Amino acid sequence: MASVYAINKGINASVEFKGLKAQYIVYLAAGALALLVLFVIGYMCQIPYYILIPLMILIGTGLYIYVMRLSNKYGEHGLMKAGGYKQLPIVIKSRHRNQFWSLNEDKKSLDTKN
Repeated sequence: MASVYAINKGINASVEFKGLKAQYIVYLAAGALALLVLFVIGYMCQIPYYILIPLMILIGTGLYIYVMRLSNKYGEHGLMKAGGYKQLPIVIKSRHRNQFWSLNEDKKSLDTKN
């Protein structure tokens, strides 16, 4: 029996799957892939199953909760906006007035042309 999952997408709406919005689906998939690789590395290092499997379940649950919190807190584009906001400078320092004089001259040239 094949499972059928509904992916809700209306007109001009972002993709939503099981409560995850837009890019958070990709984040969760990448995290699940990283968990798989981590499991394989643990298996090759001969870590016992009774330690490895609960550890992967615990890390996977934490990953799922973290991604769901990000999705609910920031929404579709909020995480990118928050990252962009952190890159804005707090203060713009200028030690010379020449930059502002050139702006004033450009404005005067535009006024004379019109």
